[in-house]
Amino acid sequence: MVLRDQFLAGMSNAACTVSIVTTDGTAGRQGATVSAMSSVSADTPQPTLLVCINETSATAQAIKVNGVFCVNLLRDDQSGISDCFAKRWTTGDGDKFSCATWAPDVNGSPRAVDGLVAFSCTLSSWKKIGTHYVFFGEVQDVALATEGSPLIYANRAYRSAVPIAPRSAPASGCNAS
Repeated sequence: MVLRDQFLAGMSNAACTVSIVTTDGTAGRQGATVSAMSSVSADTPQPTLLVCINETSATAQAIKVNGVFCVNLLRDDQSGISDCFAKRWTTGDGDKFSCATWAPDVNGSPRAVDGLVAFSCTLSSWKKIGTHYVFFGEVQDVALATEGSPLIYANRAYRSAVPIAPRSAPASGCNAS
């Protein structure tokens, strides 16, 4: 097995939240399913996060022009939205945005009305690495749902977060503090 294949197999074990990254502006409205999203820092003048999007994606090109994007973390009952934006499913009207209800965020990007969390961002910088763009966004607003659990993707399947009961005794070799 070559290193690339080992890398992909290993990364399939990394559990990631599933998000729809959207944008709207002069380059038009676009969106894509993304599992490569991470916080960068909460202690900058504006909290900062990053998302990674394939270079061939119309969403990546639109974010560069529009200068804004919204990271919509999905709830564990919203895998259909993920499939639609990942082009696994199509809608009857051909508009992937018709698979959910959207409202404009503070920057005009589509925000999933029933999503778990929406981070409204302005694009602060981007870098192309291999086949992907890494977009850094300064968070302007956060919309939080009052309830729900995140949709997770791990081992090439959707998952749900299930709390693990606290252990009554520490694992072997660990000392209680």
